[in-house]
Amino acid sequence: MSEKEKIKVIIMGAAGRDFHNFNSHFRGNTNYEVVAFTAQQIPGIGDRKYPPELSGDLYPDGIEIYPEEKLPELVEKFDVDQCILSYSDLSYDYVGHKIAWVNSLGPDIRFMGPDLTMYESEKPVVAVCAVRTGCGKSQTSRRVNQIFVDMGLTPINIRHPMPYDPDLTMQIAQRYEKLEDMDKYRCTIEEREEYEPMINMGVTLYAGVDYEKIIRQAEDEDPDVITWDGGNNDFPFYKPDLLIVLTDPHRAGHEISYYPGETNLQMADVVIINKVETADYDDVQTVRKNIREVNPEATIIEAASPISVEEPDKIKGKRVIVVEDGPTVTHGNMPYGAGYVAAQRFGAEIVDPRPFAVGSIQDTFEKYTHLENVLPAMGYGEEQMKELQKTIEKADVDAVVVGTPIDLARLIDIGKPNTRVKYDLQEIGKPDLEDILGEFVKEQGIK
Repeated sequence: MSEKEKIKVIIMGAAGRDFHNFNSHFRGNTNYEVVAFTAQQIPGIGDRKYPPELSGDLYPDGIEIYPEEKLPELVEKFDVDQCILSYSDLSYDYVGHKIAWVNSLGPDIRFMGPDLTMYESEKPVVAVCAVRTGCGKSQTSRRVNQIFVDMGLTPINIRHPMPYDPDLTMQIAQRYEKLEDMDKYRCTIEEREEYEPMINMGVTLYAGVDYEKIIRQAEDEDPDVITWDGGNNDFPFYKPDLLIVLTDPHRAGHEISYYPGETNLQMADVVIINKVETADYDDVQTVRKNIREVNPEATIIEAASPISVEEPDKIKGKRVIVVEDGPTVTHGNMPYGAGYVAAQRFGAEIVDPRPFAVGSIQDTFEKYTHLENVLPAMGYGEEQMKELQKTIEKADVDAVVVGTPIDLARLIDIGKPNTRVKYDLQEIGKPDLEDILGEFVKEQGIK
């Protein structure tokens, strides 16, 4: 195909699915010319370059990454034919507006599915995904991997990408076995929230940008099973032999109104209705009804996310600021998380963090106006971590409740009494995940 006949493409993303769609379908495809990436959702990921080491022979100079708001001028400059919407946790209303926006500029808009973007593995693959950010993927993924370990098996966990470093060549294919590996790869707080608990369990973990390279490296270690730990509400990068999908009755109805979360729901083998111990009965039943309508064959498991506090005396009856998992309470739209629930349980006075916010933390509160009583653990780079620390320093409180999964005190000087809140998955009734995974091991002939 001649240069003139090539279909000119812009991939609209957020440093994850966008890069994967490029790698799996466009990198060596002479029918297309990808003229740019655009970036949205995550602070500081625009104005980078997708480097030649990742872009391949057709793009020897790499591909520029621009903020998404520049899309109109990019469409005109490059005479673009198609825009590929390649990020997740989007309401159908938001998706509809993006379709209208792109079409008003002239190009087609496209959504890429599993057939073109999932790699296959020679090893059995169990994937944990969700219908929204903050449903409980992390604790479910830990539970799945722990069950395999308890069976005497060796899993390798592969995590959905979070390549936020300015130098993407640092993140092509990362292997994590020790906590120090997170320092080596200059991990952000969001990355550490996912990686640290898995490393502490003794499970080897991979992440990065080039997921074909990653899966082949993982296979070379000869694990018994590969587990996929999904990001946001995206569907897996690998073809799963078993797909477990989380739902959240605190946001009943979102399982059938967010993209691409409903894709996961319709593909799921097992659907977990999580957090039932704190949700309204009617909302649990609404989620169950919606699951049955779109995926009547799925096995449904109800589960709780019990909360534990390491040192409750530090917060009992005290004035506290609550630090929560960033993605859950920002683009996941939850007004609070486990830290807030724990603070309430122990009679703490929860202080509004907004008056103390500085720099980009203040910008976060202005963007996510539903946040009032919790401080998102924003840390997309060193500068933002310093701003998070400064915000906590300024807060007029007795103590800090750390609801994010990582040891935050290892990264920043909290400077106040603090305690961590932990939460795990606890299935209710039968079958539970041990039953499901036990049957899976038999069916796959894993020994």
